[in-house]
Amino acid sequence: MRTNRPHKGLLAWQRSMDLVTEVYRMTDGFPREQRYVLTSQSQRAAISVPSNVAEGMAKRSFKDRTRFLVIAQGSLSELDTQIELAKRLGFVADETYDMLMDLIEDIQRLLSGLIKKYSW
Repeated sequence: MRTNRPHKGLLAWQRSMDLVTEVYRMTDGFPREQRYVLTSQSQRAAISVPSNVAEGMAKRSFKDRTRFLVIAQGSLSELDTQIELAKRLGFVADETYDMLMDLIEDIQRLLSGLIKKYSW
């Protein structure tokens, strides 16, 4: 029997899961020598976003929820930097870069809204 999973109803979680999928697609095309560097770092940062949203929503106190949402924002900023580096190194096409940056901005806005909601 499945338990209640409120994070799945959050647009921030849903969009960040989309981001993870797109980051895996992006890093699949990275040079092989980047497997343990930029590929791994990017994938871990991407996975951290929805994971921290989910963990935060499982917490009972608003303070704990906010803390995990802020951690998700930090991971999102880390990923933003890694995608920017990949673009500068020529590993990411312009259209993929633009799509990922739009998605990151959307998730950042959604996370900011949730943080504001739980930080009163």
